[in-house]
Amino acid sequence: MNKFSHFAFGLIAAGLMSAALAGPGAHGPNGEHLDAPAAVNATGLARLPDGSINVPKLAQRRMGLRTVVVHAAEHPMTAELNGRVGIDPNAGGRVQASFAGRVEPGPKGLPVAGQRVEKGQVLLHVRPVAAAIERGNQQAQLVEIQVSRRLAEQKVKRLESLEGSVPRKEIEAARAELASLAGREKAVAGTIVGNEAITAPASGIIAAANVLNGQIVDARDVLFDIVDPNRMMVEAVANEPSLAVRVESATLADIPGVELTFIGGGRSLRDGAVPLNFRASAKDAALAVGQPVTVVAKLKDTVKGFAVPAQAVVRNPSNEHVVWIKAGAERFIAQPVETRPLDAERVVVVKGLAPDNRVVVSGAALINQIR
Repeated sequence: MNKFSHFAFGLIAAGLMSAALAGPGAHGPNGEHLDAPAAVNATGLARLPDGSINVPKLAQRRMGLRTVVVHAAEHPMTAELNGRVGIDPNAGGRVQASFAGRVEPGPKGLPVAGQRVEKGQVLLHVRPVAAAIERGNQQAQLVEIQVSRRLAEQKVKRLESLEGSVPRKEIEAARAELASLAGREKAVAGTIVGNEAITAPASGIIAAANVLNGQIVDARDVLFDIVDPNRMMVEAVANEPSLAVRVESATLADIPGVELTFIGGGRSLRDGAVPLNFRASAKDAALAVGQPVTVVAKLKDTVKGFAVPAQAVVRNPSNEHVVWIKAGAERFIAQPVETRPLDAERVVVVKGLAPDNRVVVSGAALINQIR
């Protein structure tokens, strides 16, 4: 074989090797080629001068890389809304003091946050308290009522002993007066020495406890918040009033296992935004009252794009969103993209990908760290 034959054979071998390195999806959204030949160091991990990454097969298995071929489809448009977790009024409740008084433990002691209670359970007792002058007036009134009650008892006994010679209506009037005085005595005595049992309005978990033994509380003070952890409310705010009639379903970003049911949107602006209410059903997810969340609302409108897992989208040194495309057996190329959230785990790439691109959906963050 002469020198020319050796040279031609070398060119053919190089062309075959370059073709072997090219993989499906090695072109951009406008048909441009992304698999241009590059000097590859096949001995290990390397970032090549053109910005692509060389990852040997053994390293790919160790990093757990996984790729899928993407296809365009119609997906519902989404909107990210800021929300906050609250108490479902039909599954929880709030315990408040009806008057000023001193806190005393219930039969099972004072409940603490995280403790489960049942509807109707006595949580605590509130003993009324008053100022010295007011308390003195109440005691004086109680003594006056007690004296009047004793006189009424004597009157009733005297009239009953004269029954037959005294009209019956006088006896009944004396009995009615005695019953009235007895009731007044009981009511006034209750405000001085009695107490009131505070019960749980619903079954659930104590979300917040704001009482201590012996604490003085005022009327309307919040003592406990009771929630059902499997039934919560999420209130989101939308700057577009039209979203109230365009929402179809919703999920919570970064909190899987929570099912949101859209209830409706308000028709009154609050701080320039429309409140949207969702009922959250969660068996395993831990939601706390007041917790800020991001609601991904699926709208009735649709958009065409490529659905990929959210973990497939990473940021390059320029802080741009990129996905890694497999351009060869061991070569990966970063492709800038524009995305929109789809649900709690996926996003829709609306710009930057082409059909049949092989996108890294697992391990993209590890490739992105190679320098």
